[in-house]
Amino acid sequence: MIQSDFDRRTLAKMEVALERVCANKALGEQHDVRKRVAKGIVQCAKSGNTTVGALVEAGERALARLSVQTLKSA
Repeated sequence: MIQSDFDRRTLAKMEVALERVCANKALGEQHDVRKRVAKGIVQCAKSGNTTVGALVEAGERALARLSVQTLKSA
């Protein structure tokens, strides 16, 4: 569980980043999409970069990779 890995402030920033990345995206409410974005955000936070901006960027990169993979498999 990631709750033991991060303090409350970092967890809150991670949640904000996840919502910002997934909001208003066509697939943003799908569990698999949110899970992939969240993994990118967690990796960023584990590296020590916990600003909201950095977490959002990491989530957006994860979403972009997912989009490219989806297009390739179609």
